[in-house]
Amino acid sequence: MARYITGESREQLDLLPPSLDDLIPDEHLVRVIDLYVDSLDLDALGFERARPAATGRPGYHPADMLRLYLYGYLQQIRSSRRLERECQRNIELMWLLNRLTPDFNIAEFRRKHPHAFRQLCRHCVHFCRDAGWLASREVVIDGSKFGAVASKKRVVSRKSLAREKQALNARIDAWLEGLDETDREEAHQDGPDDDQRRRSLERLKTLRDQTRDSRERMERLGIHHHVTGEPEARIMRSS
Repeated sequence: MARYITGESREQLDLLPPSLDDLIPDEHLVRVIDLYVDSLDLDALGFERARPAATGRPGYHPADMLRLYLYGYLQQIRSSRRLERECQRNIELMWLLNRLTPDFNIAEFRRKHPHAFRQLCRHCVHFCRDAGWLASREVVIDGSKFGAVASKKRVVSRKSLAREKQALNARIDAWLEGLDETDREEAHQDGPDDDQRRRSLERLKTLRDQTRDSRERMERLGIHHHVTGEPEARIMRSS
C-alpha cells in the first residue's frame, strides 16, 4: 500500500484528453493579454504585416508576436532565447500562441518596430489607467538617500567662500607683485613668463568674481551652502 500521494502514470491513456483551454483558468492573465491584443489597431500603431501581403512567404502575425512580448514583459522574461524556450514548454504560452514556436523571428520583430513599440507602451498605459489599475491620485515621497552626481568638492558654503576669497586675494597680490617685478627687470619687455602670469591673473580674477557671486546669491536666498551646477541639490546629514 502506497504511503505517499502519487500521480498518474505517464503511459496512462485518457478517453477524453483535456484541451489547452481546460488547463487555463477563466481569469488567467493570458486571457487578458489575448483580448487586449485583439482590441489593438496594429496597422495604426505601425506594425508591419498587420495586413498580409498577397505574395511571398507567410510570416508570423504581429498580434501573436505582441502576445508573446507582453507575456514576457509581465513575467520579467527579456531574453529572446528564453522566450523561444518558453514557447516549447510553457502551457500558458502554448494556449496564448496556439502552439506556435517562433525562433529568431522574436528578436527580429522587436528590431523592426521600435516606433510601434513606443506607441504600444503609451497605449498600454492609457488602457491600464482606464481600467482602474493606475489611479494616479497619490504621490509618495521616499526618504531614501542616494549619492547624487554632484561631487562633495562642488559644494560651496559661506565659510568656504570666505576662506577661498582670502586665498584668492593673496594669490592675486602675489601675481601682481610678480608682474611688477618682471616689468622692472625686463624694462617693459613681455616674455613668455610674463604672458603666462597675465593669463593666470585673469583666471584668478574670474574665480574671485564667481566666489563673490556665489556669496551674494546665498545671502539673497538665505541659504548657507549650495552645489555649483546643481542649484536644487542639498547636503543631507548621514552617517
